[in-house]
Amino acid sequence: MHPEQPTARNGQPDLRDLTPDQLREYVVGLGLPTKRGRQIFARLHRPGVLDFSQLGISREVTAQLASHATMSSLTPATVEKSADTTEKFAFRLADGAMIESVLIPEDGRHTLCISSQVGCAMGCGFCLTGGQGFTRNLRPAEIVNQVLAVMTHMLANGIKRATPRELLNNLVFMGMGEPLANYDNLLAALTILMDDHGLGFSERRITVSTCGIVPRMDDLGRDIRVNLAVSLHAADDAVRSSLMPVNKTHGLESLLAACRRYPLGKKKVILFEYIMLKGINDSLDDARLLAEKLQSIPSRINLLPYNGSGDTGYACPDEAQTLAFQKVLREAGFNTFIRQSRGADISAACGQLAGKG
Repeated sequence: MHPEQPTARNGQPDLRDLTPDQLREYVVGLGLPTKRGRQIFARLHRPGVLDFSQLGISREVTAQLASHATMSSLTPATVEKSADTTEKFAFRLADGAMIESVLIPEDGRHTLCISSQVGCAMGCGFCLTGGQGFTRNLRPAEIVNQVLAVMTHMLANGIKRATPRELLNNLVFMGMGEPLANYDNLLAALTILMDDHGLGFSERRITVSTCGIVPRMDDLGRDIRVNLAVSLHAADDAVRSSLMPVNKTHGLESLLAACRRYPLGKKKVILFEYIMLKGINDSLDDARLLAEKLQSIPSRINLLPYNGSGDTGYACPDEAQTLAFQKVLREAGFNTFIRQSRGADISAACGQLAGKG
């Protein structure tokens, strides 16, 4: 049995757990007009707002909210900065658990990598997060508060934009945990983050990554519009199952069928992530098999040279092999990029997040 999620103080609702519709219903239940719900939602989701007194509403309503509800926030326990300017934030949650988020600046743009769980139950052999096991799911507020906390940090460090939303160009659910294994809370958090009365992130600015939980991929495509990334890492079932236990439940045929079903807008693609592991999945035959498997799926492929996180026994192929692998895929017509790890010197690169603070 896994520990249950913590409840807010005294069992009172955390307003940052609530979607816009839920918050409006809650406010009406307190005897306040519906328009108050819209106003409160908008002000709740501003960076730097840490308690009810900062909402900028009447003292009477502030007191009423404070007596019936809570408003959680996150403050970094530590912030580490890489030589390449990547920043890693460790957040201590109310129950003492630790999670990490990563801010990646590039060419004046900022991408935030968000965690969705404390730990991860997927057990991928090359991933340090998976090696620490699973503790619990994050509540919607704990997901949204990562975004607000990093925005607050950016403002405090002199980064200015016309609106808070413009502080972050992209949100990627590629941090600790498997987002689709925390589906209901993920969906609530996405609804909050994308609402126009709040931060207003558009679908093209949010990417949800999965190791391949097929039924939830179908749910995601039905319930909300966001970009999809799939952690593939092998084009052969036996190899993928040895790397990623999820493949024993949802094999490649099932996974790629779900990718073909996933609703994509015009000019949209599915991002396939492929960690290059020397002698395991990096041969030119592997590249040709990958090209064959991904035929008819609008795709972009990111090749990720293994960053050597932890004592896993895996190694990174040399650059020449990675370039030859990329060439096979490009000649087969796939947009294929070699993505350099960011933040490896502070354990902020892919597969290195472990919530140690």
